[in-house]
Amino acid sequence: MLDVAVIEEPAAAEACLDPIRARILAALAEPGSAAMLAARLGLARQKVNYHLKELERHHLVELAEERRKGNVTERVYRAAAASYVISPRVLAGVSPDPERSPDRLSARWLLALGARLVQEVGTLVTGASRAGRKVATFGLDAQVRFASAADRAAFAEDLAQAVAALVARYHDEGAPGGRTHRVVAALHQIPATAPAAAPPTGTPPTGTPPAESPSAEAAADPAAPEPPR
Repeated sequence: MLDVAVIEEPAAAEACLDPIRARILAALAEPGSAAMLAARLGLARQKVNYHLKELERHHLVELAEERRKGNVTERVYRAAAASYVISPRVLAGVSPDPERSPDRLSARWLLALGARLVQEVGTLVTGASRAGRKVATFGLDAQVRFASAADRAAFAEDLAQAVAALVARYHDEGAPGGRTHRVVAALHQIPATAPAAAPPTGTPPTGTPPAESPSAEAAADPAAPEPPR
């Protein structure tokens, strides 16, 4: 079972968004047959069977094993992943595009950046999974509490300048066999309803340095960022 699976097909997205199928996917964190799921969820077995076939058709669940019981073969399923992400690619022409109206101080532009990240990394993960390879990426996550809006603005400017300096230092347009990567830095307030499991305020960034891989190619955006206005 994968930790996260990316849904890139509209029909698969529609299938998993059905309330009953979403419950079945959640229940299949532990393998189960149609009869077992019917008992767990309080649904008719025939209905569960129907929804299982639809989920299997879109590769959202997979066959774990077959058990022979007398003259009957019981099929036991499990979810293809522990969780799922629907790629903005599903929305085709109306998916967010950060190139349309770039504005570093716009929360909606930040959403568009996030959507592009999900789409691009999702494409990499899907391709690498089919090839049996890993994707070399790097991520970090930290929290900081600002005393004032002025401190926040100063932090954003320092961050932008630091990223610009690193991009200028390492970017090599003419490197033979080089691979272009996208760098995204974001800063936003944490909503009051954020999960309590987030790291404590003031924690340093966490992340694992990437290891090179033949599938580590990412989308290109080598331009060094300008300081925020």
